[in-house]
Amino acid sequence: MPLTLDQLNAAPLPEALQMLDGLYEHSPWIAERALAQRPFASLAQLKHTMTRVLDEAGLEPQLALIRAHPELAGKAMVSQTLTAESTHEQTKAGLTNCTPEEFALIQRLNAAYNARFGFPFILAVRGPRGTGLTKAQIIEAFERRVHGHPNFERAECLRNIHRIAEIRLNDKFGFEPVDGQLVWDWQEKLAQHSDPSYAEQGQLTVTYLTDAHRACAQRISHWMKDCGFDEIEIDAVGNVVGRYHPAGAFTAVRAEPVEALANPSTGSGRTAGVGAQAKYLITGSHYDTVRNGGKYDGRLGIFVPMACVQKLHAAGQRLPFGIEVVGFAEEEGQRYKATFLGSGALTGHFDTAWLDQQDADGITMREAMQHAGLCIDDIPKLQRAPTKYLGFIEVHIEQGPVLNELNLPLGIVTSINGSVRYQGEVIGMASHAGTTPMDRRRDAAAAVAELILYAEQRAAQDGDSVATVGMLQVPNGSINVVPGACRFSLDMRAPTNAQRDALVQDVLAKLDEICTRRGLRHTLEETMRAAAAPSAPEWQARWEAATTALGVPLHRMPSGAGHDAMKLHEVMPQAMLFVRGLNSGISHNPLESTTSDDMELCVNAFSHLLEQLATEHKH
Repeated sequence: MPLTLDQLNAAPLPEALQMLDGLYEHSPWIAERALAQRPFASLAQLKHTMTRVLDEAGLEPQLALIRAHPELAGKAMVSQTLTAESTHEQTKAGLTNCTPEEFALIQRLNAAYNARFGFPFILAVRGPRGTGLTKAQIIEAFERRVHGHPNFERAECLRNIHRIAEIRLNDKFGFEPVDGQLVWDWQEKLAQHSDPSYAEQGQLTVTYLTDAHRACAQRISHWMKDCGFDEIEIDAVGNVVGRYHPAGAFTAVRAEPVEALANPSTGSGRTAGVGAQAKYLITGSHYDTVRNGGKYDGRLGIFVPMACVQKLHAAGQRLPFGIEVVGFAEEEGQRYKATFLGSGALTGHFDTAWLDQQDADGITMREAMQHAGLCIDDIPKLQRAPTKYLGFIEVHIEQGPVLNELNLPLGIVTSINGSVRYQGEVIGMASHAGTTPMDRRRDAAAAVAELILYAEQRAAQDGDSVATVGMLQVPNGSINVVPGACRFSLDMRAPTNAQRDALVQDVLAKLDEICTRRGLRHTLEETMRAAAAPSAPEWQARWEAATTALGVPLHRMPSGAGHDAMKLHEVMPQAMLFVRGLNSGISHNPLESTTSDDMELCVNAFSHLLEQLATEHKH
């Protein structure tokens, strides 16, 4: 029979310790110290308590724990001296059934890793979903991490040990993160769609209104139907919109999802047949991606509320307010030099000048929208009336290392940094690399290199400002030619508008100075500007209450990344919840990941917020 928290909380220490036996390899002291802090209100609280015990134990006990673990497919497996738990995990991952070539490779990696770090390679082989990594995935992680920094690897081993313990604890308590696995599966299935040339390389890239983008919209709309949304539409900019009507409102027969982007219905922000006083909570995120990106950026914020609506629908439950979930069509600005097209349309800030922008193939946005069957004339109709909405909330993977390093599953966003983006070009004179003296060169690339170093140094002066040149190109560049032109991007962000603007002023002034001194000229186009977006206090408080109710410690943090929430912030209150990322929280990268357990907590936090809001509306 599975354990229960009531049993664990009530049991004498020796008995309770036996209940938690085997969680941490040959290290019962972790569970023993955690049990001193009983009672536990939730499994999540128990998990975090054990995590904190290890974090506070110091370096030597941590190293001892790492060294207590067996190598993957190592001597202990061959001699059959693994613990029962390790045997089960390595068997499930197929490590007990390696080919001679695979076994030899893993042995070489084990030896190299131990020689470099002085402890064995630790990986939670049951993986982020808990159902097991493949041998290929294990070997890939091994080959990547053997080149890591010692301090990082020690911390990464400990994080994987915590994940191993989490899964073992789930087994003991018979707990399965069903909602988290559902969200996981949606994301995996949606990632099957990728733009040409990237799909063939196994890379995820979904840019605005490509075939892959439109296929994603269709899949999301169908899943919304399965979840029980009352209305589903793909609107005039390609947003996928699902509405779950409030209690007491007239609910028409649920609309079938749009089968193609041709002739999409328009989103007026009103639901036919629903009383004028009925308000909606709006939520969501984007489904487009950066090039060769991750599966969770944006999409997590669509699927978490979808899972909540599915639970409400399955229980036959309606809330005093409606829920509007939006899969925003574009946020990343990858195909065109414009961002927040989807959320900008809802706030009435869609710039019609964008329609004449061309992509790399010379296709204008107007042409792309017409090809997709979108009605450009209907875009103004998408603007939402703020008085008809309670506010906007967004769930998002953190896209950074903070929660991962703190071993915390959730974070409360206090504000979103203000940002501005430019695309520019420095123009000099192409000349022979061998015959042009250094003091007579008009080197465009060297000028941009100087700008990059200055931007890096200037942003660092503020502590929490950032400046990035993420795109750099020398057109028609050659190894023996002094660059006559250099194209670049410039992205600058800061917690307040004033701090951002001061950074921008200094960097652009430096660009002018560099070009004047070197005898160059430049062009610069501002492609995006977004104001800092502090979270609405009442909505931040609701996220905090939801997190606390789960037994998870509160951690407040700003968002350095831009989100659709910062656009909705312009017209209504907003607040965000971050979810921990794996692999040091890396994002905009194929290694972007999170666990089904963390996603389960996220779904539960979202559901709790809905319950809070429903209670507030009853009084």
